Amino acid sequence: MEEKQINLLLFSGDYDKALAALIIANGACDLGVKVTMFFSFWGLMLLRDPEKMGPEDKSLYEKMFSAMTPRGPEQLTLSKMNFSGLGKNMLLKMMDDNKAPHLGEFLNGARKNGVRFCACKLSMEIMGFASEELIENVEVIEVYDYLKDAMQADMQLFI
Repeated sequence: MEEKQINLLLFSGDYDKALAALIIANGACDLGVKVTMFFSFWGLMLLRDPEKMGPEDKSLYEKMFSAMTPRGPEQLTLSKMNFSGLGKNMLLKMMDDNKAPHLGEFLNGARKNGVRFCACKLSMEIMGFASEELIENVEVIEVYDYLKDAMQADMQLFI
């Protein structure tokens, strides 16, 4: 039997949307499906390592943009009802009450499950992010590489 493949493009930097994408990715892995996740623009925020700073040779705008945007899964906000973080805290409490993992745990699970993480090269250039700022084992690829992968996939999802 031929191996099934799913391709997820994460364009959103919202906690709840990233959570949905990673739940799908981990679920697909559990079913034996090969998973590629492609992160562009705001989706890149999920891949930023909170412990790593960017290169010193950034432009003023790149430095400002980097300082003003979230780093990593726990700094992402909700897409709706965030209310300056109150809504997210409520969601996290409800997740804890139901013993559901947080976004960072789903991210680590996907990494352990062998999900292929790819960052959009052009998005990174436009937003002023360097590969050194990302979590480990993220491939920086061009849109052509993403499209080749997506065209081979049995399913493509855009989140």
